[in-house]
Amino acid sequence: MYDVIIIGAGPAGVSAGIYSVSRGKRVLVIEKKAVGGLVGNISTVTHYAGIMSQETGESFSERLKAQAEAAGIDFVYEEVTKVSLIGSTKTIYTENNKYEGKKVILASGTTPRKLEIPGEAELSGKGMGMNAARDGVKYAGKNVYVVGGADGAIKEAIFLSRIAKTVTIVHFEETLGCIAEFKKKVEAADNIKVRLHSRITVVAGSDRVTSLDILDESTGETQRITDSDVGIFVYAGATPNTELYSELKLVEGFVPTNDQMETELSGVYAIGDIRLKEVKQISTAVCDGTLAGIAAAKNE
Repeated sequence: MYDVIIIGAGPAGVSAGIYSVSRGKRVLVIEKKAVGGLVGNISTVTHYAGIMSQETGESFSERLKAQAEAAGIDFVYEEVTKVSLIGSTKTIYTENNKYEGKKVILASGTTPRKLEIPGEAELSGKGMGMNAARDGVKYAGKNVYVVGGADGAIKEAIFLSRIAKTVTIVHFEETLGCIAEFKKKVEAADNIKVRLHSRITVVAGSDRVTSLDILDESTGETQRITDSDVGIFVYAGATPNTELYSELKLVEGFVPTNDQMETELSGVYAIGDIRLKEVKQISTAVCDGTLAGIAAAKNE
């Protein structure tokens, strides 16, 4: 029996674990893939207070893992398949095991959205849906496309502009939705182009993407672009990983909480990007985890 079970080892989950274990609680973190979550896939970490110079998502995640392990948190790397959150004992099921705890903190994060267009599934990893931090070097001196206009997308576009020949940002709205700092960097880069009110509607190719269609929603015109080796990086938002939490009332897939990260169920907390809130950043995830970790460690 654990005092606190945490589902998810991103910045929110690890922060919650550190604060709970520091208060003498036996803590288990269940993580599907790797400590850091989606943060491990981003090219650079910015704006978070105290980061190292040239901090990458990978380096940040590695330091996060080392800190958590040094704190004495137990980790298991398994996928959660079912949860039972009602009652004084919470049960978390994975494919081969079940774990019981007095408190549960949900920190399961989000899954990046796909475009759901023809050719996307067949060409995934073959020029479509690439990862800037991992795959950017493959496109040195080549043409790449970044889908999305929020901070995350534009930050990756700026990173890719140092590698690729050209970077074209494709965004369906009339203006980019990123912060002023990133807009200035886009304007200053001579190899970044921006195509607003536009969408990629089709990708095609045999063993890799060799053509894509871009629809201009203002004119209704579609342009077909052919390129022997093109990279498309999609940052079109994310879906909260809350499908297992049917015992909770969700709002558009997100979990409502109070200021202490408590859900409507006693002993159940929700933190990070699955929580219903306006600002989703590493700093706010860590804040959520801090509050939930402390609250969950209190004896009731």
